Amino acid sequence: MSADARQESDLQNLQQIVSGLSEGVILIDPDQTLRWANDAALKAHGVRTIEELGQDVAEYRRRFHLRYRNNRILDDGRYPVDRVVAGETFAEVVVEVTPDGADEPQWTHQVRSLVMTDEDGGPERLVLIIQDVSDRFEAEERFEQTFNANPAPALICRLSDQRFIKVNKGFLDLTGYNRGEVIGRSVYEIDLFNGADQPDVAKRCLHDGVTVPQMEAELGMSGGGTRLVIIAGQPIELHDEDCMLFTMADLERRRVAETALVHSEARFDHTFDMAPAAMMMTSPEDLKLININPAFQRMTGYDPEAITDQCAAKLDLWETPSIRRSMEAALRSTGLIANLDARIRGRDGVLIDCLVSASLIEGGGSPCVLWVLQDISDRRHSEAEMLASIEAVMKDASWFSRALVEKLANLRSPPSSAEHRKEVADLTPKERQVLGYICQGADDATIGDALNMSRNTVRNHVARIYGKIGVNKRGAAIVWARERGLNHGKTAKTS
Repeated sequence: MSADARQESDLQNLQQIVSGLSEGVILIDPDQTLRWANDAALKAHGVRTIEELGQDVAEYRRRFHLRYRNNRILDDGRYPVDRVVAGETFAEVVVEVTPDGADEPQWTHQVRSLVMTDEDGGPERLVLIIQDVSDRFEAEERFEQTFNANPAPALICRLSDQRFIKVNKGFLDLTGYNRGEVIGRSVYEIDLFNGADQPDVAKRCLHDGVTVPQMEAELGMSGGGTRLVIIAGQPIELHDEDCMLFTMADLERRRVAETALVHSEARFDHTFDMAPAAMMMTSPEDLKLININPAFQRMTGYDPEAITDQCAAKLDLWETPSIRRSMEAALRSTGLIANLDARIRGRDGVLIDCLVSASLIEGGGSPCVLWVLQDISDRRHSEAEMLASIEAVMKDASWFSRALVEKLANLRSPPSSAEHRKEVADLTPKERQVLGYICQGADDATIGDALNMSRNTVRNHVARIYGKIGVNKRGAAIVWARERGLNHGKTAKTS
């Protein structure tokens, strides 16, 4: 077999070996002719035939423009094909490839060379080995963009020496460092784990190159002081180096808020204990007593230790179950009770007249109901004496001027105001009729006959009237009506 035939046979064998490789292979003759390329090499250049690559090295340079990733264009003679033709061997060269006529690079190639020699040691076949790494570098570029744009503070350190190689704007803004003060320094110089709750765990994970679990730490600032952060580490590979990506979240606002909350709760506790009005706190669901202040203890005689965690219903605190249920309903619907007349029962069983207000608040991180109970027993005694006098007069008003009765009933407050008109408007026309007859001294039977209602229906109307205007006696209802300037000399019409 001649030398040329043997050379051609060797070439065919070589082509069969490399044709199925995932890496691209281009065979070049010493005279710079592009002899052969496998499918991977053709695909890496977006062509289908060796002719589309170029007949020789010069034509390849015209059809494909190369530049390094720092945007520096490769000069003639420095293309990988030029260097392999010159007999140079090189391990890895990364270039961006732009086909002629395109504005931007289409592929990123990682190239190495191989020179096959003949029996005399001269170059017989030149080999260019190409790996299309476009996807990898595009992914790294996306990571770089995301890393730099991410507002969350982040840094990357090499695992080999635990020194920082990247830092984003979020970290610089948080700490006040500039980039030069961070890049090249070690994890322990910046001291990412200062004040961490598990520093030994973090350091061991960093040394082993495994995930650093989330933990709180006191991150040092450039100008002094610290900020509370939560930090975590995730191992990554960057530019073929094993690295650790640290990300963190700023918890300083939470710490400030928690400190302010502690101070606020301390002020609330002090106010609660010093308040002259009786106060208690209950849970919102079952009104279980959480705390009572000294004023409540003095008013009711209850001991805080004895009643804490007990429900107001079990203590029989309210005069009637219906009053308790109505207040519970008001709290569920609006979360608020304002100046409601009600009676509570002290430890000795004595009923105490109160103005009750309550509101749903946040206390100690969980919602609770704050109650304020103003003791108005003395005022009620004075009112009761006046009501008794008015009722005595109303029993026989034939010799007593009705105008004088009106004046007696209106002693406590002026008869007309916007608030009074609203209260009157809350009554239905039928309830105003029933109230009119009450003011005339009519009993339930008389009212039923006049309005064609059963006595039970009349009693239901009277109960609703009492509930709306906050009284529990006929005399009190009469005073309420007189205070609001209602003229009940004549019965109200339903229209």
